[in-house]
Amino acid sequence: MPLERKTYDGNLPGSSAISTRRGDSLSNEGEAGEYASTERTKRDFRDLDNDTMSFEENSEKDRYLITYADLITLLLGLFIILYSISKIDMKKYEDLIYAMGDIFGSEKGANYDSLAISSNKVSTLAGINPVDQIRRDVTDLIQEFHYDHSIRLEENERGLTIRILEDILFPSGSAKLNESSKEVLTKLANIIKKLPNDIRVEGHTDDVPISTNDFPSNWHLSVNRALNTAYFLVKDVDISADKVSIVGYSEYKPIAANNTTEGRALNRRVDIVIIK
Repeated sequence: MPLERKTYDGNLPGSSAISTRRGDSLSNEGEAGEYASTERTKRDFRDLDNDTMSFEENSEKDRYLITYADLITLLLGLFIILYSISKIDMKKYEDLIYAMGDIFGSEKGANYDSLAISSNKVSTLAGINPVDQIRRDVTDLIQEFHYDHSIRLEENERGLTIRILEDILFPSGSAKLNESSKEVLTKLANIIKKLPNDIRVEGHTDDVPISTNDFPSNWHLSVNRALNTAYFLVKDVDISADKVSIVGYSEYKPIAANNTTEGRALNRRVDIVIIK
């Protein structure tokens, strides 16, 4: 009986099933790993998208910080500027303004007016009351030219009043300005025209009646004195006309009793009131 030879196919007995199962297992594990990897990748992209969206939302919410930072910077700059101008060397500032006027070809008179206005603004910023400065300047003028008995200062709720008595401005019973009075008025006007305040010129008389062709009453005399004074300030000293007004009070606003010569002399006056 011939022997049958079995052909060896390279597989161990029982290995075919094992290999098949192992192959299937490895294949399943590979597919599972690939699936898990794909899922992780998708999840990562979703997380990345969510983070990006969250960042964009937070960026939109925090955009106010840019405006806030700009505001703080501007406020800081403002306070630095205010502090820097709070201490000003007025002499150096005036020299600078005058020099700049010369550079740009302004006339000297224009330079002086610009300097007066600029100095007034700077004085205000630096905490100096311009009316206080005017009071000091007028006081210095009174002392320098010995006007103690003819010009007086008074301050009340209306403002600063410069009282000029009749003897320095007009002849008795007249409303025509003396030549000497024009010099006084010019000096005063060069001081008070630095202010932007309104100016009211008020005429006053004593209670002695007057009746002439030119002045039928003390009303006429007081009004004409105020008018001639104001007109001189506007026409000859260049005080702005829109700031000036006049009024005549006759004998009805006395500052002294009219029963003495000295009292009547005090009541005959022109008041230049710098309105607050």
